[in-house]
Amino acid sequence: MTNNLNFGVNTSQDNISYNKINKDAEKSKDEDPTKERSVSIDYSDRRVLRMQHKEDDKLIEKVLVFMSIILVIITFPLSLLCVFVTVRQFERAIILRNGKVHKNRAFGPGLICYLPCVDTIKFTDLRIICYAVPPQEALTKDSLTVAVDAVIYYKIYNPVRAVINVADYKMATQYLAATTLRNALGTTKLSELLLNRPTVSFQIFQQMKNITREWGIQVVRVEIKDISLPLQLQKAMAAEAESSRLANAKIIVAKAEIESTKNLQIATKLLMDNPLCMQLRYLQSLHMIAGDQTHTIVLPFSAETLKNIFK
Repeated sequence: MTNNLNFGVNTSQDNISYNKINKDAEKSKDEDPTKERSVSIDYSDRRVLRMQHKEDDKLIEKVLVFMSIILVIITFPLSLLCVFVTVRQFERAIILRNGKVHKNRAFGPGLICYLPCVDTIKFTDLRIICYAVPPQEALTKDSLTVAVDAVIYYKIYNPVRAVINVADYKMATQYLAATTLRNALGTTKLSELLLNRPTVSFQIFQQMKNITREWGIQVVRVEIKDISLPLQLQKAMAAEAESSRLANAKIIVAKAEIESTKNLQIATKLLMDNPLCMQLRYLQSLHMIAGDQTHTIVLPFSAETLKNIFK
């Protein structure tokens, strides 16, 4: 009985606490709509103001365009010299009307028309640009100082981005190439840099490609041109290469001597087994000595033949 009574008391307390929470939640709900309404009203007011500003800008732009057209008509035919401009095949023209990109695209090639009073033209060159990065000195991953220069090939693939997103795309790309080259040297060992130039070039290409995409620039190719090492390091590497060459030469000579001794052992066994082969070898050696045009010929005889001669 006592357990049941305790259980009942606990449940009643829990119900009271839940009721309090629900009341607080209802109060917060009652208060939140006013806040939400105020926030929504603020947003709606801002939207209305933005729409009004846009409408005012459009109205002013239309008025300026209309006045410039009237001015062109009044100054006709002299105005024809200022209204038309030629865009070459490898160029694109960006028309900024009252500071905004007109029709959000590039114009050309060919003959295009613009209004001199309200329009400003920016020309961009779509041809590939080659830039030689000056030698960049940096520490490699194995703490060696090297100077590396490279060649970067890039071009504009989005003229609007190249004009709007960056002040000077050429300078920005050139500085980015220098810093990216220096960073790549810091994460590469000297041996990898000397043996795997294409891999390092591709690494620089990928890093620049991801950044210049926002500028409307496409990096076409990156090539490491030259790697300069300090004189002390060059001497050390030359000495190391020389020692490795000498070691390889000694190994080759030792292998040749081993092969020659094996062949001599085989030849001596054959000569000992067959006396006729020994005589033929003896005659061959005499023929070689006689062919050298020497005045003295030494004839080797065995001890038995000499005893028979001096008896």
